[in-house]
Amino acid sequence: MISKNTIAPFYERLALILIGFAVLGYLIVAGKELLDPLMFGFLFAVLLLPVANFFERKWRMPRSISSFLSVMLLVGLVTSIIYLVGAQISRLMSDWPMLKNQLTQSVTEMSHWLQGRFNLNLESQKTLVDDTAKKILSSGSQVITTTFGAVSSLVLFYIFIMIFTFFILFYRRLLYRFVLKVFKGDHEPIVNDITQNIQSILRQYILGLLFEMIIVAIIACTAFWMIGIKYAVLLGLIVGLFNIIPYLGIFTALIFSVLITFATGPVTNTVAVAVSIIIIHAVDANVLLPTVVGSKVRLNALITFLGIILGEMLWGLSGMFLSIPVIAILKIIFDRIESTKPWGYLLGGDYEVKPAAKKRMKTE
Repeated sequence: MISKNTIAPFYERLALILIGFAVLGYLIVAGKELLDPLMFGFLFAVLLLPVANFFERKWRMPRSISSFLSVMLLVGLVTSIIYLVGAQISRLMSDWPMLKNQLTQSVTEMSHWLQGRFNLNLESQKTLVDDTAKKILSSGSQVITTTFGAVSSLVLFYIFIMIFTFFILFYRRLLYRFVLKVFKGDHEPIVNDITQNIQSILRQYILGLLFEMIIVAIIACTAFWMIGIKYAVLLGLIVGLFNIIPYLGIFTALIFSVLITFATGPVTNTVAVAVSIIIIHAVDANVLLPTVVGSKVRLNALITFLGIILGEMLWGLSGMFLSIPVIAILKIIFDRIESTKPWGYLLGGDYEVKPAAKKRMKTE
């Protein structure tokens, strides 16, 4: 007769763990269309919770009205950012014929330089450029259709995020009590502690990230204006917006900025822009990020980078942004459950975890 306390062999437990991870990964990928806007809605709901509570307590508003007004404030903020970036892009598109001529001239000068430096045949370079241009023009209609579909999907994604944000704010008491009923009994203090810490840290992370983005955008705009870049505001906004994606975002902004500067000015400006972005990134990573975004949950760089890569593999760009908040939530949970504390230590490294004051989540 087999005892109930018999422990399965290691290889059986490892196989079950791997199968569990595989099934979980499949469900995450398959449920992207639902889970992606739901996760953003949860983050925005946590961010807007103090605003909704303010409307309810100070102005005596019903929960539905306070939730709706909070979401409208968020919509206004996001719309303002989109309008600001769109206005700069519109200015860039209006100058497109001139930019096209400048880019052609720059490519021609580079072709002559390559011919003189590496003895590359000018005709073969011209043939390659012409063939590439013909392929791009022949697929123009397909590019326009794809772009329109992408914009439509983005607008629909944005609408779903706002809907989920409203419903999470409106039903926050129901959702919180549901979690308490699931983990009732002796686990209720731990649930309260985890919930309170998730609220605090996510709100601190998002607000710090927005503040950091504004500071980086202002510094970049000022630096590009001093260099004499024509589209200094647009490039500064690009650097600030892409900076919210850790590690990889700044390199994407570097590529965009270098390409636009190369098409609109001399090579010296291009080099100056590249150097400026590298310096801004160094200051941001060593000064702004620890000071402004500094969170009570500190993640080691290896886990953060792996999370960003895994998030991109699963959900693309949105997965890269959501990876750090998700890892932070997991660390909060792991640090407060005895059997998972080693995993919490792994996510954070050698940082000590300070226990938070146990108080109930303010959802009433």
